[in-house]
Amino acid sequence: MSLETSINNLYEAPEKLSEGNNKDLVFEAIQLLDSGELRVCEKTDEQWTVNDWAKKAVLLYFRAMDMKVIEAGDLKFFDKIPLKQWTGEEGVRVVPHALVRQGAHVEKGAILMPSYVNIGAYVGSGTMVDTWATVGSCAQIGRNVHLSGGVGIGGVLEPIQATPVIIEDNCFVGSRCIVVEGAVIEEGAVLGAGVTITASTKIIDVTGSEEKTYQGRVPKNSVVIPGTRNKTFPAGEFGVPCALIIGERKESTDKKTSLTDALRDFEVSV
Repeated sequence: MSLETSINNLYEAPEKLSEGNNKDLVFEAIQLLDSGELRVCEKTDEQWTVNDWAKKAVLLYFRAMDMKVIEAGDLKFFDKIPLKQWTGEEGVRVVPHALVRQGAHVEKGAILMPSYVNIGAYVGSGTMVDTWATVGSCAQIGRNVHLSGGVGIGGVLEPIQATPVIIEDNCFVGSRCIVVEGAVIEEGAVLGAGVTITASTKIIDVTGSEEKTYQGRVPKNSVVIPGTRNKTFPAGEFGVPCALIIGERKESTDKKTSLTDALRDFEVSV
């Protein structure tokens, strides 16, 4: 049987995990995720597709591993999933105390400030995960992305078929932004400081004569800031958080220049 078939079968009968070499099959899948040969989610023909068996492997890995003391110098932890052990040959800059769980992949050329990357996640080349930013389980972070200080990228393991949070190439995510519940930030988008994007957040394009509303995704090259929208409740009218698209980065401009211009022209806080 293929590894994919074996993992699918084990997921349906997890009581067999301790039989034969079944744990080794799970460990093999996790190693593929760790090396980047397997991804939880991949983009094909402009569509993101979930490899749900990779998620199943992660959930089985939690079952297969035992709790134990994990030592990091003078520090001790008690957990099931070991951390990556960096040798310097990976081509990744890892600043203390950046932590990456095994089963996550960080491409050569990425920079990790003191931050956290969870199992199943993927971080692309040229990306900076800035101080105290967190990349949740199975989140997919593209190349040349900047996750600013304190950014929270949510993890999605269950339901199995759910798409994880995806930040596409060349995005800038401002300080203290939150992106969760499988939201997709499309290529080149700029999120100003404090933007929250969930599956139900109203993302309103206010650049035209009439508003246009999105949910679950920020369109390519959008410049986004936090906003509020009035909503009537039994107790009265109150402002409900939303996100406002106030402009667009120009594809014809160099990415770095375009980002600088976007932040200056639209007075976006980072």
